[in-house]
Amino acid sequence: MSFSTPDPLRPLILDDVRGAQKMLSGVARMTAMEGSRHLTQLVGAPVHLKCENLQRTGSFKLRGAYVRIAGLRPEERAAGVVAASAGNHAQGVALASSLLGVRSTVFMPVGAPLPKVAATREYGAEVVLHGTVVDETLEAAEAYARETGAVFIHPFDHPDIIAGQGTVGLEILEQCPEVRTIVVGIGGGGLAAGIAVAVKAVRPDVKVIGVQAAASAAYPPSLAAGHPVAIDPAPTMADGIKVGRPGDVPFGLIQELVDEIRTVSEDELSSALLLCLERAKLVVEPAGASPVAALLSDPGAFRGPVVAVLSGGNVDPVLLQRILRHGMAAAGRYLSLRLRLPDRPGALAALLRSLSVVDANVLDVSHVRTDPRLGLTEVEVELHLETKGPEHCLEVGAALREEGYQVIS
Repeated sequence: MSFSTPDPLRPLILDDVRGAQKMLSGVARMTAMEGSRHLTQLVGAPVHLKCENLQRTGSFKLRGAYVRIAGLRPEERAAGVVAASAGNHAQGVALASSLLGVRSTVFMPVGAPLPKVAATREYGAEVVLHGTVVDETLEAAEAYARETGAVFIHPFDHPDIIAGQGTVGLEILEQCPEVRTIVVGIGGGGLAAGIAVAVKAVRPDVKVIGVQAAASAAYPPSLAAGHPVAIDPAPTMADGIKVGRPGDVPFGLIQELVDEIRTVSEDELSSALLLCLERAKLVVEPAGASPVAALLSDPGAFRGPVVAVLSGGNVDPVLLQRILRHGMAAAGRYLSLRLRLPDRPGALAALLRSLSVVDANVLDVSHVRTDPRLGLTEVEVELHLETKGPEHCLEVGAALREEGYQVIS
């Protein structure tokens, strides 16, 4: 199978995805399907997690990259391939190229997380750090392709890529034949489009629901306009689905086959990531947790059995720490307070004793004496507390006020 010179008038069909599945035999893993008791109770129907975060390279991207590069003509392979990515696509292209004996160059932003840069190099690619945002990196990669003749491997806007990603849908039907709803994150749209092509051809009754980060949702305005619309995406922790414009090829398929697009907030994303870690024991990146965020935000809206696709697990440890704190705060399990105390010996110790009485765990304490807003005999204390939930947060605040403490925030 090859789409290296695709006919734009010929639609992607189930046979294309099945051909991609044969090509990926022995290359991509059939990733696990794990049940979630917590989400099942919440939704009121069986919920399963399709664990593409456990795929080789840590995401589904290997599937499409391998099919695309394997479909190149001999002269195209000889010229090498080039890609631009901040993470998952970079690693997928690097490993796929190595497995196929093709030289690869991957452009990554200067600020890309070091673990992702190191992994891309270890998979065999030459990494070039260029630009501070992905758009600049993309321009550099396209310029390199023009100058050298290397084939540019787009992360989502090519039939081969979509056919490869669609093999996730075939696996879902095999592993959960009773599925009625599939929930999947959407950036450019390659994964959702591929899953929809595969699933709707076999089970047109199954609903396919796409999820975008509300801060970076290009599909709702594009679908309203009837064509891809470029937006200026705002910052989001879900950088894996932060795309300013839908791809032309996946857009047409999503417009035709995907039943609904939902958006989720940053709080919902961080809460979903925390749930995956605590309840499912799975490390998932924010983009990969977006389907779980959709389930958490409106659990009654999904007809079960539901399969939520965890598309990736490549998250920088430093970012993970920040997200977990954000998720704990969103779940009411992390409380920040500022208080004013008299500047005398024992005042801080008395405050900490009051917190121990209400069973609040102190994570950090900051003591400020030099703020011009403070009186001569005052100090300001900033506290970061671990709590048991929203009700406990209210209990902590009420107890401190009852003790006579001035809680500023």
